[in-house]
Amino acid sequence: MNNNNNALENKALESLQLVVEEIGKRIVGQKEVIEQVLICLLARGHCLLEGAPGLAKTLLASSLAETLEQSFHRLQFTPDLMPSDIVGTELLEEIHATGKREFSFIKGPVFTHFLLADEINRTPPKTQAALLEAMQEKQVTYAGKRYPLPDPFFVLATQNPVEQSGTYPLPEAQLDRFLMLVKVDYPSAEEELQVLERTTGNYSAQLNTLLNSAQIIELQQLVKEVVIAPELLEFAVTLVRNTRPVESDNDLIKKYVIWGAGPRAGQALVLCAKAKALIAGRFAVTLDDLQAVAAGVLRHRILLNFHAEADQQNADVIIAQLWADCLKTQSFL
Repeated sequence: MNNNNNALENKALESLQLVVEEIGKRIVGQKEVIEQVLICLLARGHCLLEGAPGLAKTLLASSLAETLEQSFHRLQFTPDLMPSDIVGTELLEEIHATGKREFSFIKGPVFTHFLLADEINRTPPKTQAALLEAMQEKQVTYAGKRYPLPDPFFVLATQNPVEQSGTYPLPEAQLDRFLMLVKVDYPSAEEELQVLERTTGNYSAQLNTLLNSAQIIELQQLVKEVVIAPELLEFAVTLVRNTRPVESDNDLIKKYVIWGAGPRAGQALVLCAKAKALIAGRFAVTLDDLQAVAAGVLRHRILLNFHAEADQQNADVIIAQLWADCLKTQSFL
């Protein structure tokens, strides 16, 4: 039995390492972005993509769902979107056998494996909050009754970092529900040329299905079995605690940060590093794994003050400096 389980795990791991390349048949470049989205999925979290329009964020979500054989819904967030448009609503229906009328719950688009919440910051806070229970509890409560969501359940949300007119910035409580905030940058000149060649011609890529729901759940469990040394755990704790102005000796933190990351950031940092190691086919976390996910885990959990904006400082610069300072203080390096 153990040999069979090991064989299934090895097959799932081999397929996992091919996912990024498979999606690359449709999406030019963005390998790091694809990998970080996959990390969020394996760590049983959710991902917030931030980037300008036209950078294939929607295509990435649908391609990932197709490669992993998952149901997929895209929900365009607009100012007039209501919570019931997300979770569903009750309708009064007549039962033909008895002639009686009863309320029945009609499930909304949140009842899917992969939910793309497109431009999530374009809808009011009341509607944004409708996702909170689904993201955290993997269930929806309507009229006092609980409805479990499919497993795995993954929310991939997008937001435009530039346009602010008619947007509602996500509150810190909901931002913290996202395991990582991944920035999507413009492609290089070579990649943009390849995009034009593909999208203005007859190129069409068919994606192979590499994993299914059972294998994804199996890999999510396997992430927790990846080993991390006590020294690296201590490093993760030090890094997170040093984002807080009351505890940090870093000058940038004290000058530009109102408050830093909470304990959930440390959990996210370790789980994402474990998922990163697993994608690489390793069962032990390295310092490089922690570094690869640190910015994505911390950038949306650090609240900057107006001095940072005035001095054109951003969270990524501060995190990089904080990482360098932590390296100097760790005796195991």
